[in-house]
Amino acid sequence: MRTFYIIGFVLTVAMTSCTSDYSPKPRGYFRIHFPEKSYQSYQGNCPYTFDYPTYATIAPDSSGVIKPCWIDVNYALMNGKIHLSYQAIHSKKMFNELVEDARTFAFKHTSKATAIDEGSISYPSKKVYGILYSIDGNAASSIQFFLTDSARNYLRGALYFKERPRLDSIQPVLDFIKKDIDVMIKTFKWKR
Repeated sequence: MRTFYIIGFVLTVAMTSCTSDYSPKPRGYFRIHFPEKSYQSYQGNCPYTFDYPTYATIAPDSSGVIKPCWIDVNYALMNGKIHLSYQAIHSKKMFNELVEDARTFAFKHTSKATAIDEGSISYPSKKVYGILYSIDGNAASSIQFFLTDSARNYLRGALYFKERPRLDSIQPVLDFIKKDIDVMIKTFKWKR
């Protein structure tokens, strides 16, 4: 009788331990090694100058619309770029249209964004003014901004990654590049 209980106990344990409670694991991502922060000055033939990271390169705009002083600050290691587009201002009406375009471009991401924050940029001693748009969520562009002297010059910038926008995977890179954008804006100057 005792053997019967032992065999019953072993069979019960064996049958209940065979159930599978499998759940898929989240996809893992590679660890990113960020370079040490250091900057150099952009002194091209455009009416502006700024500091940009030594681990980034500057190239003419790659979108196919070739305009003078449209450039890309490329982050090859991080698969991203900051697209900068410059416009000379010829009238108050043109200035107002450019400012509204920047706002429209930023708020086009409303359907994918969880929040859009606007921050004012003001450096009166350098005559640099503008707005920085921080776009949270899975938007195609997480940072957009414009800089102007409110009279003759206007520059719009937007950060893009060559990846499907998934905030959980790009967040560390985004935080790293945000600091570079802050340096770019703080060191920005108009040449004329």
